[in-house]
Amino acid sequence: MPRRRIAPKKPVLPDTRYGSTVLTKFIKRMMLDGKRSTATKVVYGAMSVVEEKISDAKPIEVFLKALDNVKPVIEVKSRRVGGSTYQVPVEIRESRREALAMRWIIAAARGRNGKSMAQKLSSELMDAYNNTGSAFKKKEDTHRMADANKAFAHYRW
Repeated sequence: MPRRRIAPKKPVLPDTRYGSTVLTKFIKRMMLDGKRSTATKVVYGAMSVVEEKISDAKPIEVFLKALDNVKPVIEVKSRRVGGSTYQVPVEIRESRREALAMRWIIAAARGRNGKSMAQKLSSELMDAYNNTGSAFKKKEDTHRMADANKAFAHYRW
């Protein structure tokens, strides 16, 4: 609990091309060293590649579906009880789910082999859209670990 006051949430403006606040958050999370224009070019380049490859759906719909496929529902948190540490499964609030999904997609895209970052990001988005790829695997691993530690759910706080 903060001692003074809770910091107010700043409103997020929608992006210029697709009018999505989620895409703006993704661009901000993608940014390195304060270079927003570079991050914007990479994300819009990836969206145009997605538009070329998946012609039956709009690129913003592909992006939102990919993000939704990677969002975890439950995770494990370490809880120390009587000298031993347990991995306790805990449900995740919506804002953290979205943040984790974005972080995992960006990390998986950066770890891929490819020509440009836009190409790597587009292929990771398409994999997440089709329920495959590294980011989706990370979600599955998180869920599997939470399921394995279901016995310690009574230590939830």
